[in-house]
Amino acid sequence: MKRQDLIKLSALVGLTLLAYIPTFIWMFDRWNAKDSYYSHGLLVPLVSVFVVWLKRERLSKISLKPTNFGWVFFTLGILMHAVSALLRVYFSSAFSLLFVIVGLVLLFLGTKFLRELAFPIIFLIFMIPLPLVVIANVSFKLKIFAAQVSTVIINKMGIPAIRDGSIIKTANSYLIVEDPCSGIRSLISLIALGALMAYFSNISRIKRGILFLSSIPIAIATNIIRIVALSLVSEMYGAKLATGAFHTAMGVLVFVFAFAGLALVNKMLE
Repeated sequence: MKRQDLIKLSALVGLTLLAYIPTFIWMFDRWNAKDSYYSHGLLVPLVSVFVVWLKRERLSKISLKPTNFGWVFFTLGILMHAVSALLRVYFSSAFSLLFVIVGLVLLFLGTKFLRELAFPIIFLIFMIPLPLVVIANVSFKLKIFAAQVSTVIINKMGIPAIRDGSIIKTANSYLIVEDPCSGIRSLISLIALGALMAYFSNISRIKRGILFLSSIPIAIATNIIRIVALSLVSEMYGAKLATGAFHTAMGVLVFVFAFAGLALVNKMLE
């Protein structure tokens, strides 16, 4: 890249970063909020950078062919950000950053570079927190569904249980399936992990799509297993144990089981 182009790129990137400071602050706050569903958000850009680093040899062999078509994406992203900033709709502002990045790649590197960088750029979408109203709606539906299925499973195991909203009542105890236990945190994280595993898997595109989509039922199923286990422990050993160390341990095991499930699906597809 010529020095003049490098200066232009540095100037555009610098101005873009300054313009997006409020959006970055919003994302950082959502990532670090109490009971955040996006605590993985900080890792996402690091993963994208790592994927680009792995491609460094292939990228070094691609000739630069900048195209002015990049101004379309860059301008669209900036306009979307400007409107979002005025309305303080930070979700769409963060989403517009992807258009800006695509525009910069086209303007200074070219379409071949964009093809190689498509996944790490798209992967950045997993760092953008969904609007709270969407999170609340999905979380409510997930926890009701999880409570329904868990109640059926507990009854099938010979332990009488009934469901009252998101509360699972057994003979000697009860378990409240609250929003953090809805499974939405593991669902969001597992979808990102599923995308990463699908990208690195040495299988066809169709099978990669299957692997990616399997992260959704796997995340839901492992959360149901967690709720059933907590209900059984609460019934047999008391609510104190179920809401203490065992609850924390099951929260970790959910991700272990889910990762194992994804690995199993990947192995089967291979």
